[in-house]
Amino acid sequence: MNALNNIIIDGMAFTLPLFIMAIGGIYSERSGITNLALEGLSGMGAFAGALAAYCLTLQFGATSQVPYYMSFLFAILGGALYALLHALICIRCKANQVISGVVINILAEALTIFLVKTINRSVFGRPSDKIDLGASIRFTVPGISKIPVIGAFFTKVYPFEVIIIITAVIVWYLLYKTPLGMHIRACGDNPHAVDAAGMDVAKIRYFAVMMSGALSGIAGMAFAYSISAKFASSFFVGYGYLSIAALIFGNWSILPTLGACVIFGFARSAGYQLVQHLGLPSSYQDLVMILPYVLTLFLLIFLSKHTRSPRALGEVYDKSKR
Repeated sequence: MNALNNIIIDGMAFTLPLFIMAIGGIYSERSGITNLALEGLSGMGAFAGALAAYCLTLQFGATSQVPYYMSFLFAILGGALYALLHALICIRCKANQVISGVVINILAEALTIFLVKTINRSVFGRPSDKIDLGASIRFTVPGISKIPVIGAFFTKVYPFEVIIIITAVIVWYLLYKTPLGMHIRACGDNPHAVDAAGMDVAKIRYFAVMMSGALSGIAGMAFAYSISAKFASSFFVGYGYLSIAALIFGNWSILPTLGACVIFGFARSAGYQLVQHLGLPSSYQDLVMILPYVLTLFLLIFLSKHTRSPRALGEVYDKSKR
């Protein structure tokens, strides 16, 4: 039972950040902009949040929770602003969206490494390529946490898990229950119809791409707190592409994408528990990290024929061709 509880606890801590990043990808791609830059957006957002958290910790002290919650606000802003670069390249400059996403990822990794080293050396007087965040608090809900199996979902919960769940509900409602959400989805299927209805396709797509950056920033900050309580650009390698795989398997819909993220997250945590249960050397834990990617390959083989991407995904919108 303890092993099962640990699988659930660790699985949720990985699943939810992956899920909110995938929702960011859904926003961008449902508007028609291919977004392979989720990994870079999460890294840049987490950098902004981690730097803010570190500075605020110096101001308020290590026991204050102000730096923790403010770090997510700055991660949202940092991710959204960095996503604006991808939006400008794809929408204004009409560049290849796949190439832009790859370059955004590479640039984010190189830029955050440079900035962290430079700021640590010049401002804080310590040579380091990481930003210390401190351990996140975790809480357990009394009563319900005692229920077998179900109680594990309410045990040792990170505050960011609650933030992500609330955010996910809000952005789900925005995408499926509001006129703005309808316009975003229409831009990905028939941008000419949106334009004919008097809506500005470019502005809608700018918003959607920046939303993807904001949500990816939340994910990046969550990963930073849960993985090692430090920021380093290497922590996010592969997670962006895993979230893209999840949204593809979820057919660019939020709830099915959650199912894919749960599979990936629990495969990862179950693998770690298996290594510990068998008493294998710690080096095998690194091997376990490939389990979500192996599952991705299997899902790709069996489910790829049933996926239906937005009809205008990746297409440069030219108003003159209406």
